[in-house]
Amino acid sequence: MTENEHGEARTDHDEPLPPDVLAERLYEVFAVLGPLYRRVTRAVELKAPIVGLSIGVRAVLELLRAHGSPMTVPQMGRALAVSRQFVQRMVNEAADGDLVEAIPNPAHQRSSLIRLTATGRTAIDELIARESALMRRVGGDLTGADVDTCVRVLTRVLEVFEDLDDH
Repeated sequence: MTENEHGEARTDHDEPLPPDVLAERLYEVFAVLGPLYRRVTRAVELKAPIVGLSIGVRAVLELLRAHGSPMTVPQMGRALAVSRQFVQRMVNEAADGDLVEAIPNPAHQRSSLIRLTATGRTAIDELIARESALMRRVGGDLTGADVDTCVRVLTRVLEVFEDLDDH
């Protein structure tokens, strides 16, 4: 173990952390992630009037864009870890703005498939392009390995909380 600039104990980067130390370090991640999420959310909300997207609608459009094919409302609810009712409200809002449309679902007559319209694809593509321009400002000395590690850690934490949802 070594000490950081504050005199706190740190383990070498190549060895697994003991559970108590890991918990403390992951709390550091959440201490950064919370403010980051709130700031990004505020930035998106400020831009939303330009594009016409609320945070909830944006989540639906991003999911449909990433999935690449139509999805049912229950599928979206599971993927976003929110209620089917919330997703339905967001889908209704998006449909009112001609951002998504319902199409027949051959596998289930009562559960339509939701897909992006051309307007919806353009809206989410434009918003992502604007955010990508902002992300290019991050720069610095970050490497692909740094980003891979960040994604791996956050994915692992998400898996733990997904497992908790299942119990």
